[in-house]
Amino acid sequence: MLAILENWREFAVPVGILLSAVVVALIAHYLLLKILQGISRAVNAVPEGALTRHFCRPLRWTVIVIAIRFAMPFQPLPETLAGSLGQFISLVLIGMVCWLLIAIVYLLEDCVIAGFNVEEEDNLRARKIHTQLRVVKRIAIIIVTVLAFGTMLMTFPRVRQLGAAILASAGIIGIVVGMAAQRTIGTFIAGLQIAFTQPIRVDDVVIVENEWGRIEEITLTYVVVKIWDLRRLIVPITYFIEKPFQNWTRVTADILGTVYIYVDYTVGVNAVREQLQKILNDCNLWDKKVCVLQVTNTTERTVELRALMSAADASDAWALRCHVREKLVEFIQKNYPHALPRLRAEFDKQKR
Repeated sequence: MLAILENWREFAVPVGILLSAVVVALIAHYLLLKILQGISRAVNAVPEGALTRHFCRPLRWTVIVIAIRFAMPFQPLPETLAGSLGQFISLVLIGMVCWLLIAIVYLLEDCVIAGFNVEEEDNLRARKIHTQLRVVKRIAIIIVTVLAFGTMLMTFPRVRQLGAAILASAGIIGIVVGMAAQRTIGTFIAGLQIAFTQPIRVDDVVIVENEWGRIEEITLTYVVVKIWDLRRLIVPITYFIEKPFQNWTRVTADILGTVYIYVDYTVGVNAVREQLQKILNDCNLWDKKVCVLQVTNTTERTVELRALMSAADASDAWALRCHVREKLVEFIQKNYPHALPRLRAEFDKQKR
């Protein structure tokens, strides 16, 4: 009976210590989360729900692992087993801290983005901040992950012993890796250059490879362009450093649109000009800045009329151009049907 009681105690004491550590950790997690939520509400800088969404789970598991780590010395375990468990818990703890730091990066991103809405009409500054944050966030996550992995390796004694030899050959290794990864390093540097010089930003309207689209995503290695017909054009990030492209929203989003109409010499240009003004006045897509109609060319058969109009952005400009083109053609058909392009032929009656 005494032997059974002793065996039960040997099993119950470690389990009781671990359960107590977990309970204390959960209580500490609850209190910490409440304190952080109170601080975020007082500061009013954290979006609602962001703290719970990003911070709750990594904080909970980090606190639990820390509590178990502190409870390990009180466990009546054999020295070999205790050492192995301690090593394992240390690795898990490093992983949890890495997860927690990445969660902090995401939380900071939400806090900054909350003050810069890209859905606003004048969103130039917001798109600039969003672009920088996305690139910086990825760099921060990569650095945290690499440091966590390196710290995990350094917990092994044999790896530490190899440290001197690795450092001694670091110069040679650096040269070899630099030559092998030259293009990769160049791509990484191009990503940093894009983030801070910003020839492109998220939601910029660009012409790339003769395709019209918007910048949907910018990574350290490639850029995703959402084309007007919902296709995605994947472009290497170095393309925007090495090759010319059109950025229609580099400084402002407003843009001029053109419509060409080809009519006969007998058309009333002033009447068409007045009709253009009327069409634009009745259209919400026009930003009321530019309205011009000019005769830009003449041929032996037709007169070229160019209608120039302004819009708030490229999408509105495209829709406005289509609307104006349709209404002008309808106006000419109704009021000047004789001024539509035509071929003339004359017959000499005397020769007949």
